[in-house]
Amino acid sequence: MTALLEARGLRVEYGATVALDAIDLALAAGSRTAVMGPSGSGKSSLVHALAGIVPLSAGEVWLEGGRLDTLSEARRSRARLARMGMVFQFGDLVPELTLVENVMLPLQVLGTRAATARRRAVEVLEQVGVAEVADRRIGAVSGGQAQRAAVARALAHRPAIVLADEPTGALDTVSSEQVMDALTRLSVDQGTALVVVTHDHRVAAHLDDVVVVRDGRISVGIPA
Repeated sequence: MTALLEARGLRVEYGATVALDAIDLALAAGSRTAVMGPSGSGKSSLVHALAGIVPLSAGEVWLEGGRLDTLSEARRSRARLARMGMVFQFGDLVPELTLVENVMLPLQVLGTRAATARRRAVEVLEQVGVAEVADRRIGAVSGGQAQRAAVARALAHRPAIVLADEPTGALDTVSSEQVMDALTRLSVDQGTALVVVTHDHRVAAHLDDVVVVRDGRISVGIPA
């Protein structure tokens, strides 16, 4: 059975530094995986390589049975927008837009009409519990609310997979639990595969599987 997202012999170098080396990883549709490891181990580089954000020094990335890494930058961006959702540590929402406008943005880029995009954005914001602040800008909401809006934005277009890089790293314990609850619940409801980079065992407990990265390689054993 073809994996949804697969890395084969992945190697990523930043100058003389080898960030990833000989990575093989296959992610199935609907899977929920935590990527753990010490600081500087390469876990964030792995997610960025899987998303086609960083260039590969060697190896291949396959998305839904097709090569992602050999596409042009424009086609990689389009594939990422259409079939993936991304959540970063600080959300990366547009501060000049309201929460609902932020969630609408990728939908509209994909060609969804404004009225339809707004309805879908409001629906997903309700599902993550921040509909009451949907018309506020980022500066007028809490960090946890903004991050739940980032989760809504990542899942609004019903992607095949969501890649989240330390999505709770800047949050307190309560907000972290709210974000992970929203992220896992929505991904389960939509049948979306989920990969979460984290150093927090409480966050990893929300996922079904754990991949440990040490010194740029997939490691066997319990994460530190």
